[in-house]
Amino acid sequence: MTSGGGMTTLESSITNPIRLVESGPSGGAVLACGIAALTREKNVLSFDMGGTTAKICLIDNYQAQTARNFEIARAARFQKGSGMPVRIPVVEMIEIGAGGGSIAHVDSLGRLAIGPQSAGSVPGPACYGKGGKRATITDADLVLGKIDADNFAEKKMLLDAAASEQSIEVDVAQPLKIPTSEAAFGISEMVEENMANAARIHSVEHGSDLTLCSMIAFGGAGPLHAASLAEKLNIGRVIVPDNSSVGSALGFLWAPMAYEVVRSSYMTLANFDATHVNKLYQQLGDEAYAIVRAGAPYTELKETRTAYMRYIGQGHEIEVLLPKHELTLADKLVIQAEYEQHYSRLYGRTIPARDIEILSWALVVSSGDELTEGSHSRVESYQPKTSDYRDVYIPRQKAYKNIPVYWRPDLSPGAEFDGPALLAELQTTTFITDNFNARIDPYRNLVLNRKILDGLSTGGGASWLK
Repeated sequence: MTSGGGMTTLESSITNPIRLVESGPSGGAVLACGIAALTREKNVLSFDMGGTTAKICLIDNYQAQTARNFEIARAARFQKGSGMPVRIPVVEMIEIGAGGGSIAHVDSLGRLAIGPQSAGSVPGPACYGKGGKRATITDADLVLGKIDADNFAEKKMLLDAAASEQSIEVDVAQPLKIPTSEAAFGISEMVEENMANAARIHSVEHGSDLTLCSMIAFGGAGPLHAASLAEKLNIGRVIVPDNSSVGSALGFLWAPMAYEVVRSSYMTLANFDATHVNKLYQQLGDEAYAIVRAGAPYTELKETRTAYMRYIGQGHEIEVLLPKHELTLADKLVIQAEYEQHYSRLYGRTIPARDIEILSWALVVSSGDELTEGSHSRVESYQPKTSDYRDVYIPRQKAYKNIPVYWRPDLSPGAEFDGPALLAELQTTTFITDNFNARIDPYRNLVLNRKILDGLSTGGGASWLK
């Protein structure tokens, strides 16, 4: 699996191992794109939260945003500019130090802070009983009642709730002089606000309005925090796929064979040379088709051509889709129109009488068909039976409330219930706040719809899922 979201051959991986550096998160983005197509959600915020980090990716028209730059070996974790820049095709996402093992502490100014330090899996959170003493997000979720200590990880690992309470009491509650339950809620609230702030910044940088997006949440810890995060971002719909705890691995199974080649060749639109560009794409195609054909010898292949363009005098370029046919001089106007449309969507205007320069040309060759949208099929609604009840801390009441727990493997499409509730499965749990109702759709996704959004009933998205 490559960082750009496609499978490649073993030989290509050995030759270019740097292309695999971000392969895990890119698999999650592939899953989110597939689920977006099935549920007809064209604008999506992909939210992947695991043990050490949370990854956020924007998906537009079933396609994840991509980039050509990535940093590895950052000296300061998650801080831009502190690592080694590499130029590889990569799914563009923002990554922050917010995972189940992220450590909570009170800093020298008396502020509650989360991460970026992580307890990892060894020793892990205090509740793991492997020697960890520091309070983590997982410990907070356990104290808040979102996690069942006796049914964690398919009952293969019993959690120590007393150890979680002790760690939170020492690390957070005592320094802030607040009850342990409020300290645990503060940890959860802080990490969700950190993720929400990162998502806001990422969306502004890319000209996206998150209120028009739905969220697709996965990863071991993602479903636990997705509904609360969606509330902070004013997102009206959250989709949690089946087997969401291993979403990135499922994405690997959905990914096509693909290979991207990028070449620098400076040109302005005023001096557009179609013959030169056609020769360049012939060279790119010879390289890319050979690699993809080796991994998918009997599959019809498709190609996508793009150019990285900017107005002369600017410092950052944007990626623009190019025609697939052999270019002629007349295509200059088509390319200019595409660039101006994209630029206007990002920045709200164009710059008249300013020439446009092209820095690089890219070609992606991949196997498989385009992602297909799901059908309008709908199943009869029914109220499922609860499997249990559990005391969970409800922030608005500043108290624990006994709420229903549903067992996801027992639910079939059409199951519908209101929050607050918990939906438990073998390797994760979804916490549904009282602002959402829940439904299992025809593809066995859990769909959470916001009851009230900015004073209005939830709108947008795929109406057939409501």
